[in-house]
Amino acid sequence: MKPLGTPLTERRRKTRNRIFKFIYNSEEPVSKQAMALELGLSLPTIHQNVSELLEAGLIKAVETQVSTGGRPPVGYVVVNNVRISIGVSITTNHIRLLASDLKLNQLAEKSVRKEGGISADLGEDVKKELELFIEENKLDRDRILGVGITIPGVLDVKKDAVLLSPSMRLENISLKSLREGCRPYPVYIENDGNCAGYAEWLAMSPQERKKSFAYILLENGVGGTFFINGKTYSGVNHRSGEFGHMCVQPDGPQCNCGGRGCLEAYCSAMRFTTDIDKSIEEFFELVHKGDPASKALWDDVLKHLAIGINNIRMVFDGDVLLGGFVSEYLEEYLPEIKSYVAERNAFGDSGDFVRLGKFPRKAGMMGIAWHFINDYIESI
Repeated sequence: MKPLGTPLTERRRKTRNRIFKFIYNSEEPVSKQAMALELGLSLPTIHQNVSELLEAGLIKAVETQVSTGGRPPVGYVVVNNVRISIGVSITTNHIRLLASDLKLNQLAEKSVRKEGGISADLGEDVKKELELFIEENKLDRDRILGVGITIPGVLDVKKDAVLLSPSMRLENISLKSLREGCRPYPVYIENDGNCAGYAEWLAMSPQERKKSFAYILLENGVGGTFFINGKTYSGVNHRSGEFGHMCVQPDGPQCNCGGRGCLEAYCSAMRFTTDIDKSIEEFFELVHKGDPASKALWDDVLKHLAIGINNIRMVFDGDVLLGGFVSEYLEEYLPEIKSYVAERNAFGDSGDFVRLGKFPRKAGMMGIAWHFINDYIESI
């Protein structure tokens, strides 16, 4: 295997990139003839670029079917583990890590509970857990493209700081130590809701990706993101999708952000776990047993969630996806949520635009890991 050389022209590089992406996106091994036909390129051009990709170890040849005589037919597939990306999710009491190959296949995962909570020195906490994660799973350091980190809060890109993370009770925290703690790997840091929504977008079919949707992340905080025409919308100040801090009940209970009546104050997991000294499993066990207080609390959560969903729908007029670890418990309550939403729907009597995401606990890590994988694919 030798390093992939730099083509003499950008046009030549783009041709190689098209061929690699075609192989990458194909569900089955593809032949040179199929590439030439679909991409409108000559067989000599295909042969030259495929040879370079083979020598670089980025693709490999496989037999496509049982041969009936003569040379077996050959197709080409991507070597998935030629590069690795790591996603890290920082939450109120946990650091979660996930390693992914080029095709977003999970190679390893770990969740570490921090009993005392995450300290303001994020760098030391993450550095320790990242090193253990790499060692325990025997990840090849030379193949690591980078470390992506999600944080539940508003980030200031210019200041490289967390302006405010209400659920973690952090304010104006520099991200310098976090970047230094992940050396020597490149680091990309992003809001958790944006990353989780991105992972859900990746899991959609090509046709679904063209649609616009809003994603609500329900965890110890409430966040989210918008996808408009296949692209995330970050807003003027990189604060779009902070759904948790829209008011759903004037003069309601105080939120961690300092305001009152926020969606997060009503629908974050802390309301029915930390605030009543229960684990999420214990709470839902009480709900299932018919405990009056637990059922009343959960019903209030769902009603205010419906208000939030309708507010988003009125502004956005698109589908609304629900994700985050709370969404693991929502499937049986989805009809109820849709019913509450339909009651408040000013332009119809349906709540069918509300759906559950596919990755309740892993979406953020998957989405942030993709950042480096996408850059790498574009560079080939």
